[in-house]
Amino acid sequence: MPDDARSAVTEAVRAAILTGEYAPRQRLIEADLSERFGTSRFILRSALQELSAQGLVEFQRNRGARVRETSFAEAIEITEVRILLEGHLAARAAERITKPEAAALRGIIKDMRSAVGKSELLRYSDLNGQLHAAIRDIAAHETGARLLRQLRDQTIRHQFSLSLVPGRPAVSLPQHEAIVAAVTGRDPAQAERAMHEHLRGVLQALRALSAAAKRQ
Repeated sequence: MPDDARSAVTEAVRAAILTGEYAPRQRLIEADLSERFGTSRFILRSALQELSAQGLVEFQRNRGARVRETSFAEAIEITEVRILLEGHLAARAAERITKPEAAALRGIIKDMRSAVGKSELLRYSDLNGQLHAAIRDIAAHETGARLLRQLRDQTIRHQFSLSLVPGRPAVSLPQHEAIVAAVTGRDPAQAERAMHEHLRGVLQALRALSAAAKRQ
């Protein structure tokens, strides 16, 4: 099986899951997916197994594959791990950043300010993801980036829900601004502290959402 064919199908199905085309607990019918993505069921099944290893898909006995649902409890645990990993990568990014990369980060922050001012919550959520990804890229830590991508993928729906909480973007924007200021200012210790502060805020917000869901 060509690795590039499997990788392409894996990424296509992953993108469909992350954008909400397939909902949590929705069955993933191999015949339908093979037809949609123009691939064999053998390659499709291998792609689903890869996505299962990434925590996005789960297999049920006698029922096949479905989109895996991440609970609030698991999302909270994932965020606790992200605090450690992303803090380290933010510090590393501050040590390695170039002038063009600094300009790119400032550009994202400018767009985030605009999105908040116009109450464009979906755009803000997308820019949020772009900013964290850009910092991971600047850090150039392959293992950390791979782990963080997987962790963020598993909590993508919770992150989206947070972005829609009234007033939440206005709270997180200054935190992101502080992260970028520290990274572009080449201050590793402050970059790590700023990222920790931001993700502790995410953790607190997730716990509030979880408590609200339990009361319903």
